[in-house]
Amino acid sequence: MAQARQAGQVQTVIHDTKPDHWQFFDPATLPWTPWAMPQTHFKLFHVNEGTGSFTFLLKVEPGATAIIHKHLGEAEAYILEGEFGYGAERGKAGWYAYEAGGAIHTPDAPQGLLLFAIAHGPIMGYNPDGTIAGVIDVEWMYEAARKNGAAGHIKRHVRFTAA
Repeated sequence: MAQARQAGQVQTVIHDTKPDHWQFFDPATLPWTPWAMPQTHFKLFHVNEGTGSFTFLLKVEPGATAIIHKHLGEAEAYILEGEFGYGAERGKAGWYAYEAGGAIHTPDAPQGLLLFAIAHGPIMGYNPDGTIAGVIDVEWMYEAARKNGAAGHIKRHVRFTAA
């Protein structure tokens, strides 16, 4: 807390503030929500409509296979359990992973995986013929979690209505 001194007295000039919604919550209270790929689930922690970022836990079952996809923004992850990678390049539990915006890849996690992730933009999946299979963005993540009863802790900052 900042303080100003006047003639030997200390006067507080900046005070603590508190937002009008949660700052802490227990992720164990959230159910796992099916994600875009088979054998994957997530717990959504936060969405930022202004930047398009979303923060979540991702659980990948052993043997799940990702489709080729493109990160339209950067992605960061901390691997909590298991390992994943791209061919010979692998990360394991306790490691940090960074995926550049624009990266196109097909990661795998043969033994399964649990990671904490922040996506700084949408993720676009491709079909084998190169057409777009789908886009995972703030709205997709929020709506999937909401429909699963797992988004009550998230306060939306931007609300849109029909024009």
